[in-house]
Order: sequence, then structure tokens, then C-alpha cells
Amino acid sequence: MTADSLINWTVGSVLGLMTLLFIFRIVLTWYPQVNLNRFPLNLVALPTEPFLVLLRKLVPPIGGVDITPIIWVGIFSLLREILLGQQGLLTMMH
Repeated sequence: MTADSLINWTVGSVLGLMTLLFIFRIVLTWYPQVNLNRFPLNLVALPTEPFLVLLRKLVPPIGGVDITPIIWVGIFSLLREILLGQQGLLTMMH
């Protein structure tokens, strides 16, 4: 495995995992009574909460619904496409 493919695999895995975690957060917003501090839900909440807190300062809930996880899914999907897509920056470098 070359350094380029290792970097592509790592970046792709991290971005894919974060997208998946934010999708889980979207589903968890449907259940506000769930305690995110208990295992196994804290495995979803801990890595995503810093991103959500940052964006919640700019985007307040709309009609009582927190849309920040949806925005982050879009951001991470866009980053993955820009970096690793068919015409992505990391793809074109090697």
C-alpha cells in the first residue's frame, strides 16, 4: 500500500464515518428523551457534539427542530467528493 492510497483510505474512512455518525444523530433527534450520555449512544454523541455546538451558534433550531446534523452530513459529503471523488484533489494527485 503506497502512501497516497493510505492517505486516500484514511481520509475516506474518516469522512465516511463522520457522515454515518451524523446520520445516526439525525435519527436520534426523533427521540429527544434518549440519554446521549449512556453507552452505546455516547459513541455517536461524543465525536459529533463539538461540530454541532459550533454550528448551532450560527443556525438556530427551525420550528424546534435542530437541522445542524443535516448540514454536517452535507458538508462531510461535499468534502469527501471534493477530496476523493472522480475529479477529487487527492485522486488527481496520483
